[in-house]
Amino acid sequence: MHHREVTLNDKYDLVEGKAYMTGIQALVRLPLDRKRLDLRNNVNTAGFISGYRGSPLGGYDQQLRAAQKWLDAHDIKFWEGLNEDLGATAVWGSQQLGLFPGAKYDGLFGIWYGKAPGVDRTGDVFKHANAAGSSALGGVLAIVGDDHNCKSSTLPSQSEFAMMDAEIPVLNPASIQDVLDYGIHAWEMSRFSGAWTGMVALADTMDSGSVVNVGLDRFNIVQPDFALPEEGVHMRRGDAPLLKEQRLRQVKLPAAQAYVRANQLDHVILPSPKPRIGIVVTGQAARDVFEALAALGIDPQEAGRLGLAIFKVAMPWPLEPQAIRDFCTGLERVLVIEHKRPLIEEQLRSVLYRLPDSQRPYIEGKFDRDGKRLLSDIASITIPEMAAALMQTIPEGWDTSRATAYFDRVGRAGEAARSNATPTVRTPHFCSGCPHNTSTVVPEGSRALAGIGCHYMANFMPDRHTDMTSQMGGEGIPWIGQHWATDEPHVFVNLGDGTYSHSGSLAIRAAVTSGATMTYKILYNDAVAMTGGQHVESGQTPAQIAQQVRAEGVRTIVIVTEDTTRYANVKGLPGGVKIYDRDDMEDVQLALRDTPGVSVIIYDQICATEKRRRSKRGLRAPDRTRVIINTEVCEGCGDCSVKSNCLSVEPVETDLGRKRRINQSTCNTDLSCLKGFCPSFVTITDGEAAWEDQERPAFSADGLPLPETPSLAQPYNVLFTGVGGTGVTTVAAVLAMAAHVDGHAASSLDMTGLAQKGGPVLSHIRFAREPDQISTGRVPPASADVVIACDLVVAAGGDALNLMDADRTAAYANSDVTPTSEFIRNRSKRFESDLLSARVKRQATEFDTFDAEALAMGYLHDAIYTNMIMAGFAWQRGRLPVSLRALYRAIRLNGTKVDDNMAAFNIGRIAAADPDRLIRQQDPRGDVPEQTLEELIEDRAARLTGYQNAAYADRYRDIVAKVRAAEKPISTDRKLTRAAAFYAYKVMAYKDEYEVARLYTDGKFAKQLASQFKGGKLRFWLAAPMIAKKDADGHLEKKHFGPWMLLGFKLLAKFKGLRGTKLDLFGYTEERQHERKLRDDYLAGLERITSELTEKNLELAIAIARVPDDIRGFGHVKDDALQAAKVQEAELWKGWPEGKLPTTKTTLIAAE
Repeated sequence: MHHREVTLNDKYDLVEGKAYMTGIQALVRLPLDRKRLDLRNNVNTAGFISGYRGSPLGGYDQQLRAAQKWLDAHDIKFWEGLNEDLGATAVWGSQQLGLFPGAKYDGLFGIWYGKAPGVDRTGDVFKHANAAGSSALGGVLAIVGDDHNCKSSTLPSQSEFAMMDAEIPVLNPASIQDVLDYGIHAWEMSRFSGAWTGMVALADTMDSGSVVNVGLDRFNIVQPDFALPEEGVHMRRGDAPLLKEQRLRQVKLPAAQAYVRANQLDHVILPSPKPRIGIVVTGQAARDVFEALAALGIDPQEAGRLGLAIFKVAMPWPLEPQAIRDFCTGLERVLVIEHKRPLIEEQLRSVLYRLPDSQRPYIEGKFDRDGKRLLSDIASITIPEMAAALMQTIPEGWDTSRATAYFDRVGRAGEAARSNATPTVRTPHFCSGCPHNTSTVVPEGSRALAGIGCHYMANFMPDRHTDMTSQMGGEGIPWIGQHWATDEPHVFVNLGDGTYSHSGSLAIRAAVTSGATMTYKILYNDAVAMTGGQHVESGQTPAQIAQQVRAEGVRTIVIVTEDTTRYANVKGLPGGVKIYDRDDMEDVQLALRDTPGVSVIIYDQICATEKRRRSKRGLRAPDRTRVIINTEVCEGCGDCSVKSNCLSVEPVETDLGRKRRINQSTCNTDLSCLKGFCPSFVTITDGEAAWEDQERPAFSADGLPLPETPSLAQPYNVLFTGVGGTGVTTVAAVLAMAAHVDGHAASSLDMTGLAQKGGPVLSHIRFAREPDQISTGRVPPASADVVIACDLVVAAGGDALNLMDADRTAAYANSDVTPTSEFIRNRSKRFESDLLSARVKRQATEFDTFDAEALAMGYLHDAIYTNMIMAGFAWQRGRLPVSLRALYRAIRLNGTKVDDNMAAFNIGRIAAADPDRLIRQQDPRGDVPEQTLEELIEDRAARLTGYQNAAYADRYRDIVAKVRAAEKPISTDRKLTRAAAFYAYKVMAYKDEYEVARLYTDGKFAKQLASQFKGGKLRFWLAAPMIAKKDADGHLEKKHFGPWMLLGFKLLAKFKGLRGTKLDLFGYTEERQHERKLRDDYLAGLERITSELTEKNLELAIAIARVPDDIRGFGHVKDDALQAAKVQEAELWKGWPEGKLPTTKTTLIAAE
């Protein structure tokens, strides 16, 4: 096997041969190649780039900055635009170089970039700049980012029509190779015609990676034989508007068409010796059509034999008429395949209108000749839909059996995606520790208007009462149009600091003039987090923003922050601006919603992900305080999840039921979970991870058999499923790079959207011997050869199941399931690995599962390595078509934690080939086998002895024994006895002050603490009943106590014998009285059940016995749960002893 000495710099350095790069990196390379070609032509040019980020161009600015040394070496200036239209205006200015004295270059070639909404807002600039023209040795490439399927947008988009409205010729690349080729042609065409040139960028190209030809000798630029006016077509001073219009319509656009014609950018990509049927394609459809033909069993040779010819349009507007007319003349029919609204179709009809009837084909596209819908104009055309349209179009005389089998296979996959998909959805969510978890909460009775940015996800959270998103920069303005016509007095408006800098400050100015009462929350997190954590261009501080909004006329301004001490020495705040702790957010909002006019809250807390990133890079000191939950004390009430809205507060299964834990791998130390009303929270300051200096468990991959890797006679398809932000896309890129090292072709495509925020990720990787064998970056429906399910929830979802085929797909899954955001509000939400696995297994010819996350934590102490372990497992099973040497080389090239990633890959290999070599690891979220009934009773009796004494334990045994005796003649499954044994213990072992103290000092907490941390100062977060203050709602407030509290706990635990006696001071509190009554009532209820139990009322008895399951927590949390449980219990007792169950379901437990 041929191995190349590949380097990561190839993508920018090589000027011959092939290199692997992503679509975004191709855009970075483009201006480098432009400069190189100009130097070859002895032209002294430079480049200027500006625009504004947004998916699928969200990471373009970051990649440009990462390539700064190349930009500098090639005289390329990059200025991040404050917004899209100002960036475009700056690029317009680049073309004015040379109109005035002092130019240091012969011309500036320009790049503008922006997402579709930015394209729309920049229309005025586009029209003016395009009419004014480019410079002769400059030229402008406008890169327009579109989101056909609305994966990370508020609306789906198609920007060709905006380009057409601005009269800017637009190119539509089908691949990364096209991006590199069309980009150079775009500048050449712009220089020749004097017009700007647009180029469409889709996620399918920008978020993908592939091997491309980077040799500069591939270009043979032809100057068209086209008569240009003597005065030229370029930018000039004193140009009259009507002359600009005349020049644009009558010269520039025809010149662009002439350039396309001369350089044969529109051309036949599949010829036929006797063409009968023409297929016209552009952009992504030019790749998809070959995938659709292959699905039908038709290869290019067979297509040509059948009379099928395919014509690829590089510039869908304005359509170059001559080449496509020559192609279409004499054909029987032409099918135009283009995603979304038809652009070429109507132009083509006009082009062919004057052909003689005998030479003019019938044109079909979105509709067939009978007016029936043929191809969708919604979202993107799927491969099966395209194949179905082709099947109607292709002449008879071919074997349709493969096509029939294909549609049957796809139909079964589609049906599985509908009927077999899990109802559990991995909805995108705020990152762990995100300040928006707190800042987007509104008081009861209020609502908020959503904005653009990460905080947009508040729309997905019902308790946030947030919706009605506007365009970027329009935040809050819809309220102006309605506030005067409604009795609703006030709204909150979410506005990110990035959007504020972009254009949102104008919205506040407008709001002040309107007389409306509204409160803007300027969510200052010091990063443009949604697109990758870039710094806000203006660099404004909260103090400067406060000055600015005061100058706009806002009188009431407050700053809310998680650390008010940061403002001790802040200068320049306007008069009257008050600083509040985030704990006061509720009171602040209540005050401001009653304040007439426009008010502003600046919520100041750094983006959690950016905080972690900067800490890892040494740009800020890492937080020294971590949180641990005493699992024995925790009641599993979920108040900490509700208060923090944080995904790092996870379920952990124990013998006593579900509790909570902090996932230390993902925790970003926001500490808002401490607000949960519970004494189980402890913070450790200046502690070190327990494994910091420990040797890792040893393992060896020596002697493992080398599997036979899959053949690449046909393209090979791999699908990774994972969770956003956990490194799935990185592993996919490593595999694709490994194929490149092997000398093969590979493409990777990451379907993410909002997935970077904890949502679903599907990474498509396709392998082949040669690049032209990979027609499209996506794994087609029912075509995955292997699914590597790093996350089972995503793998069991419809999008993944639709790509699987039960006769073809092997699937390997990580059995540990990361909780979804649904768990935050449904504490009983279950993520049953077995049930999810069963859904995937039904669609697989081979299936295996193991706990990769437990191995990652046990061996490498970080769950991030789960994905690489899964890759190693799949490779060892012979399901990845890359060599071991190439994989190791690709991991080294990636350059991040090389040794750890190599170790992770080898751990996965061992797990696949010889798992007994590995030490069995404990599931960090708990893997507790169900106790037998006898084990359960004895375990709880022992616990109650420790809780109080042996007599108390005997009381427990007695009541359980009575229930067991009553159930025995009626049922053998002993569900009632198990419920009684479980919940009688729960109500008897209520956690009063003595018990909490005992559970901190009986040795279990010390063991739990030592397993995670060493050293450090402990603080215990408690609401001591005798001394705690009360908040505005009358609830006790928690405060922290130092490590001395352990001594207090030890002393207090010794007084447990006072529990329930006259000397029990704590026993006089209302809470303890409620707990004792709950215990006594429950035990009395069991007594009644034992005396009246029948086969008819057994099910009702079990439901009554399980009522305490929902009574969890401490203080007011437990009291609220108790009141709700009493209502539920009363409803149940109404059906006793007849056995009539309530019609409504009374359990919160979900099956999956």
